[in-house]
Amino acid sequence: MTTEAADSTEAVGAIAPAADPGFLQRYGASIEYVVIPGAALAGALVVFGIFVAMFGKNPLDLYFYMYYGAFGTWFSWQNTLTRAAPLILTALCTALPAQLGMVIIGGEGALLIGALSATSAALALQGMPPLVVQVAMVIAGVIGGGLWITLSGALRQYRGVNETISSLLLVYIALAILNHLVEGVMRDPASLNKPSTREIGAANMIGTIPGTDVHWGLVFGLIAAIGAYILIYHTVFGFAARVAGGNIRAAKIVGLGVSKLILTICFLAGGAAGLAGMVEVAAVQGRTNANLAAGYGFTGILVAFLARQNPLAIIPVAILLGGISASGGLLQRRLGLPDASVLVLQGIIFVFVLASDALYGRIGFLKGKS
Repeated sequence: MTTEAADSTEAVGAIAPAADPGFLQRYGASIEYVVIPGAALAGALVVFGIFVAMFGKNPLDLYFYMYYGAFGTWFSWQNTLTRAAPLILTALCTALPAQLGMVIIGGEGALLIGALSATSAALALQGMPPLVVQVAMVIAGVIGGGLWITLSGALRQYRGVNETISSLLLVYIALAILNHLVEGVMRDPASLNKPSTREIGAANMIGTIPGTDVHWGLVFGLIAAIGAYILIYHTVFGFAARVAGGNIRAAKIVGLGVSKLILTICFLAGGAAGLAGMVEVAAVQGRTNANLAAGYGFTGILVAFLARQNPLAIIPVAILLGGISASGGLLQRRLGLPDASVLVLQGIIFVFVLASDALYGRIGFLKGKS
């Protein structure tokens, strides 16, 4: 009987590890990173449902069409993944500097500068082999976006300018530069109603993944996210960045090159957003115009915060937010909601995510406490 009782106890422990205080002490923090953002997302959906119900719409219909428009069919999935590609890259623009304790929200500006740089490279190399042009566009987009965000990091490091404010202001400067060039020296005379640059050429477009309508930008985003995760969590450079992010004064005392870390991280962050701009030109638009300012950079901020600045977690979150964005058209057709209603939902999610930040480390049962 004693042996049977012991076996029974072991079986209970095996099937209910979450009841073990030791298990919760070891994995409680990791569980928090899933439970708290998930609860924030669910709460935002409930509030958005109430908001829609006030206008005479059934919240259950809302949730159904959101799911169907994002993940209900293969066409929906392809639309979602296409929208997720730039979100992964622009989210990295916020997530990477966050490792150093910096809040960069200028991904939209880096995307626009990356798009302009990539377009300029393509137009300058007309007549060259497509592969050469595409590689040049990638390099130009990464360098353009990288230098743009590096400017914000340099202002913070050498002049004491708050990087959040400077990166946001640089978005509007980038937009002004884009409008000036597109409506001026880079304008295609044939673009009458909507000023645009000349087309980069069909041969220089990067195309889609075989068997799908999803462009190669998704692969770029996945590689960038995985590479960023390895860099931050499995290299000496990433360890130094996280140390500096935890206590920048202590990092200086032990001899870490904080200035180099800040400038390098900012360049990589901006390069990711610049690559998103290149992808939008080479896979979607075929030229640079005002359509590039579609808000991917700002939505990327939400993706990064919802993913807790983890490069790998950015991937599923970007797909989720891409799906919400993709469902906007279906909500407009079936429920008569404005297409921009998904922007209201994104704003509500952002508020819930920021509010939920105070809960981390304060949920007793996830610490193994009774």
